[in-house]
Amino acid sequence: MPKAAKKVAVGISGGVDSSVAAYLLKKQGYEVVGVFMKNFDPLFFFDEEMLTANPELKTGCHWQTDQEDARSVCQKLGIPFFIWNFEDDYYREVMDYFFQEYRHGRTPNPDIMCNKKIKFGVFLNKAKQELGVDYIATGHYARIYQRDGKFFLLKGADKNKDQSYFLYTLTQSVLPQVLFPVGALTKDEVRELARQIDLPTKNKKDSQGICFVGEVDMRKFLLANLSPQPGQIIDWDTGEVIGEHQGLFLYTIGQRRGIGQGGVGIPYYVAGKDIKHNILYVVKGAHHPKLFKQELVAADLHWVTGEPDFSSDLAAKIRYRQSDQLCRVEKLAKNRVKVVFQKPQRAVTPGQSIVFYKNDVCLGGGVIVE
Repeated sequence: MPKAAKKVAVGISGGVDSSVAAYLLKKQGYEVVGVFMKNFDPLFFFDEEMLTANPELKTGCHWQTDQEDARSVCQKLGIPFFIWNFEDDYYREVMDYFFQEYRHGRTPNPDIMCNKKIKFGVFLNKAKQELGVDYIATGHYARIYQRDGKFFLLKGADKNKDQSYFLYTLTQSVLPQVLFPVGALTKDEVRELARQIDLPTKNKKDSQGICFVGEVDMRKFLLANLSPQPGQIIDWDTGEVIGEHQGLFLYTIGQRRGIGQGGVGIPYYVAGKDIKHNILYVVKGAHHPKLFKQELVAADLHWVTGEPDFSSDLAAKIRYRQSDQLCRVEKLAKNRVKVVFQKPQRAVTPGQSIVFYKNDVCLGGGVIVE
């Protein structure tokens, strides 16, 4: 329990995790304020013609429901409730990045950028300046540990829900101002707490889909926002042109569905992209050698507590919920590293993040570039 009534702004998303986070902080004696961040509204981002042609862009985003659920939670807990509009920031910092990456044939991770720029960027700054809080808090499944004047980011206690992968860009200046109240709990424990105190979100399902448009078909969303650029689909083994794609941005490494070459026999998988010549390379079979890579290069590195010791093996994830993969890391110039895995990794995807660990400690990470 805090020595004084420390003030904390909780990002209330309308889900059960942030709801329980707010409850726990109030129970521990904090002065709690709830804030709903309105980041995305289809009416703000798309014109009427676009929404009429693609109605799922409007119906797939449930921000109104989430906002009212967040309001109900704060009423239940007896805490102040604010709605803050970050649509301009979100468009500039997250969506521009999202579309730019796809235009260049890469597969971005908007959740990581949202955490870096919005939740632990503009939200943190606004909460400090306008509400005078000591901390902000979210419902992330991660933990923070302090030792010898340094702050460490740890995996959540629930290994199946651990979200440290999305938080590797947090810095030593940010971590002292952040709380993760549910990080030491399992999802089942969070659900049980929500039921015990009868929170309005106690039975609400976890959100799905990309962070800003909800449960929208990604292919339709991209086609509605990016210009199709048809090109050849080539079988990597035979060199045969087997079809035509509508744009490299529609495909990611390891993808099976949507290639358009179905039928009887072994299915095709995306194995590579030639951005310069607008060619999509595919191979037959989920375990084709071209789908596996033992090495990669990562750039734009962020280290949570400073650059780690590369002299011994580390562990890494190249996607959320992947098990830790042992690897050797070699420092390169221009804030890059070369990573060599003990075992080849399937579907190494440029644009996605690789995040490094030492046991439960999240060391940091970077963006896969090749």
